[in-house]
Amino acid sequence: RDKMAAATERVGGPAPAGYTVLSVKFGERQRSPHCLLVKEHQVREGADTAHPPRRTLFVLNVPPYCGPDSLSRLFSRCGHVQSVDICDKPGPGEKKEKLTSKFFNLKTVTGFQVAYVVFRKPAGVQAAKALSQEGPLLISTESHPVKTGVSKWIASYEASIVNPKELKAEVDAYMQDYDKKMAEEEAKAAEQEGVPDEEGWVKVTRKGRKPGLPRTEAANLRVLEKEKQKRARKELLNFYAWQHRETKREHIAQLRKKFEEDKQRIALMRAQRKFRPY
Repeated sequence: RDKMAAATERVGGPAPAGYTVLSVKFGERQRSPHCLLVKEHQVREGADTAHPPRRTLFVLNVPPYCGPDSLSRLFSRCGHVQSVDICDKPGPGEKKEKLTSKFFNLKTVTGFQVAYVVFRKPAGVQAAKALSQEGPLLISTESHPVKTGVSKWIASYEASIVNPKELKAEVDAYMQDYDKKMAEEEAKAAEQEGVPDEEGWVKVTRKGRKPGLPRTEAANLRVLEKEKQKRARKELLNFYAWQHRETKREHIAQLRKKFEEDKQRIALMRAQRKFRPY
């Protein structure tokens, strides 16, 4: 991997074994090309379910400004691109549900990454590797420009502004799906309650007078009120302890004052010779 990383940093240098170098440029005005290292993605059968072998092109040294749409458009001349997956580092992939949220689970692309380009047919991988014989490929064109600099910041800022109606609609849809899923699970658990399995075992669940249900808003308010009362009781106890210490301190001060007064009175009586203890 160290040799691979060192090779990706060199522009125009020899590629590691098994990799093909593709020269790309951001635009026509760019003089120095950027090198992408590509090869056929090969894994054990069933190890990578999201990137099938023989139809997946593994791409290294993907620049931050090159997104999934740019890679799909770049390799579309080689065949129909089924999907493009950009990751921080190589690793086994699993089929995941496509995230359709506009507000949650958003990821910011930073630094150079790797990509998996999945073609519909295996011939697309070989055609993509043959692009090394052509000149530098353009990522940003007049028909499909890639935003950078100030225009990209402006677009990112505009995309960060949340539409309250769309956000509420998405949250409501998610909560409806969640409530439906929980209702199905509860119904399934109720059907299986007390029914023995294949080996004759019966699943026993803990149920008391107060089953563990999700907290509602009223329950949360009750918990907060109890915490507030507990905190107030603790402060009151601390106040009484402080008052008790002050009372003891005042009592000791009065005893000392009375003792000093008695000493002065005895000294005065001795001076007047009225003190006759014998």
